[in-house]
Amino acid sequence: VAVASACSETGKFLYDVIGVDQDTESGRQRVAAIEAGKFPFSAQDPTLIAKLGECHERGNLHATTDIEVYASADVVIIDVSLDIDFKDEEPRLNLEGLKAAFLDVAKRVPEGALILVETTVPPGTCEKVLKPILEKVSRSKRLATDSIHLAHSYERVMPGERYLDSITNFWRVYAGTTTRAADACESFLSTLIDVTRFPLSRLASTTASETAKVMENSYRSVNIAFIDEWTKYAEKVGIDLFDVIDSIRVRPTHSNLRFPGLGVGGYCLTKDPAFAPAAAREIFGIRDLEFPFSKLAMKTNQLMPLHSAERLVEMFQGQCDRRKVLLMGVSYRQDVGDTRFSPAETMARALIDLGMTVEAYDPFVSDWTEIDVPLYQDLPPASGFDAVVFSTPHNMFREMGVGAWVGPSKPIILDTVNVLSKSDRDLCRAQGVRVESIGRAEGL
Repeated sequence: VAVASACSETGKFLYDVIGVDQDTESGRQRVAAIEAGKFPFSAQDPTLIAKLGECHERGNLHATTDIEVYASADVVIIDVSLDIDFKDEEPRLNLEGLKAAFLDVAKRVPEGALILVETTVPPGTCEKVLKPILEKVSRSKRLATDSIHLAHSYERVMPGERYLDSITNFWRVYAGTTTRAADACESFLSTLIDVTRFPLSRLASTTASETAKVMENSYRSVNIAFIDEWTKYAEKVGIDLFDVIDSIRVRPTHSNLRFPGLGVGGYCLTKDPAFAPAAAREIFGIRDLEFPFSKLAMKTNQLMPLHSAERLVEMFQGQCDRRKVLLMGVSYRQDVGDTRFSPAETMARALIDLGMTVEAYDPFVSDWTEIDVPLYQDLPPASGFDAVVFSTPHNMFREMGVGAWVGPSKPIILDTVNVLSKSDRDLCRAQGVRVESIGRAEGL
């Protein structure tokens, strides 16, 4: 949608865009949605949805499962899943899916085309894995090995209310495997990003650009994991860690200090710290590098939801069997419908293992595919539950008026994501409802 909406200073739209998905049931459903002018995923950005409609009416945005369309492309953006089993003690790379997709593209694109990899990849992938494939294909076509341009520029997209804006109005890092490739990438990105306000950052190599993405997310992962120990400390010594962090964040050097929460989820922060250690071993052949902070952060973040489960057990005084719990939110992030690696899933599995019955409600999710837990399509009454756990900080939960929703029923409430204000907590307590929060001592 961002590319199809790009236009010149005179208002001329610059690109005809075709989205390509796999020829599977879900892929065909997405293609059909875009061909009908409808956004194929749950999205809360009205601008994104409106722009898609405009592109559809204008006729410069289509979708297909036919990979032969690459033959007509000036630019191909590759953004496919690249998973790593980050829970393994020594995660191993599996680049076969990316290599197959890249080969499909490389065989078909014409001379002079730009192949832009946006997938988060292990450092060294473009230079040491994809570039040799491209050079081999180019030779088979009797083309110069640098006549098809390969570049990397990772997305910093933020799902939510400003989804599209996070693509067109945000800083981007990029690099090419050659100077001409980097120039082509810069030229392309400059047509759809407001580079006057958000200048592009060119790095010296695609390995550097790939490292920037992995390091960026590893830093955030470590920052979040750092809060875990202070969360437990605050709860034990009788303080409110949110107040403490607010007082620290006024200092500009510490303004991005994270807050307590249920844990880390989603497709990026959970796995990206595993890429550099795996790339060092498998792509660069380096065996003597250690990544102790990144590894500890991943382990800490994987276990973080279990602390919330333990708090709930304490609130039940250890009497867990046949307790009925409602999880309020199963998405990994507020106001989106993405359940991949959600910390709510980890907590749900822990509660079930303890003998509790778990049900869930999320206004953005209609099917929780990762776990067999009943998912309400509408907000259920609180009266049917022994406990309510706020597990995703959707704005709806902040604004729902929890005191009125609870009414005369008295389930215990555990707020793991700081959606309840002090007035919400005070009102519930005045009604005889016990409310506790992750990151706050009992009764705060």
